[in-house]
Parts: sequence; structure tokens; C-alpha cells
Amino acid sequence: MITTNAVLRVAPAAPDAAAAYFRASLALHADVSDVAAALAAGGDPGFVVVDSRSTESWDQGHIPGAVHLPTALIAEQAARLLDPAVPVVTYCWGPGCNGATRAALALAELGYRVKEMLGGFEYWVREGFAYETWQSTERRPADALTAPVDAADCGC
Repeated sequence: MITTNAVLRVAPAAPDAAAAYFRASLALHADVSDVAAALAAGGDPGFVVVDSRSTESWDQGHIPGAVHLPTALIAEQAARLLDPAVPVVTYCWGPGCNGATRAALALAELGYRVKEMLGGFEYWVREGFAYETWQSTERRPADALTAPVDAADCGC
């Protein structure tokens, strides 16, 4: 049977291939909600968050407790700022920016275990989590298109 449906024009992967792909994706990525929940739980979350943006961007807003390490400075400063035994979660502006991907690659090439935070700073703010600026701590209401407004989590 020939299908003209664009979704099925290329057949879905076999379950074992799909499982391997999605397992690998989860090994390489973390989402904003999971990072926020781990940080909010108190104590050591078992990872460090790295903001790979410029100083101007960092000053505009960043995740509380994040380490500021612009991608261009990773090679010269990572060893001073990061413990190689602690996994790293990188972020940049948002889904339209691959700065966190470049930072994750640079750190992986230096031997760090690393994940990229999907959504970046944009989704951190849009999901209603607190962030710091050079002046204060701020929080915006959750955007109903990115996070549940009346529930503790999305259930996924």
C-alpha cells in the first residue's frame, strides 16, 4: 500500500531503533521544568548549570545559581570554574539559538559530561521560574502556552 500522507511517507522507526534514539536524546538533553525541579528540591542536584551567553545577556537575566561561562571562554576557564566529576547542563537564549549546543560540544570535547537544557533562558522565564538580573530577582507569570498555569507540573 502506498501512502501519500506526509507523516507516514517515511515509515516510523522500528521500536528498538526508536527506543535507542529517544534514550540517547534524554542522555543529551534536559528540559527547563526538570532542571527547575531539581534545583528547587534543595541540596546538591548533582549537576551544575552553565549560562554560555555574553556578560550583557547574563546581566539581563540568568538562572539563580548558574555559572557564567561564555562559550568563547570555555577552553581557558572551564577547568577553573567547573569540577570535571560533576555533570554540566548548558543553556543559552532559547530554542532559536544554538549557543548552548556549541557550549555543550566545547565542554564535551574537554571531557565533561554534559546535557543541553531545551528551551534555554526564554523558556525558563516563560514557564514562570525566578531569574536574577544585575539588579534583582524577578519572576513573570507562567505562559499558558508553555507551562500549566493551575498545576504543579505538566504531568509528562
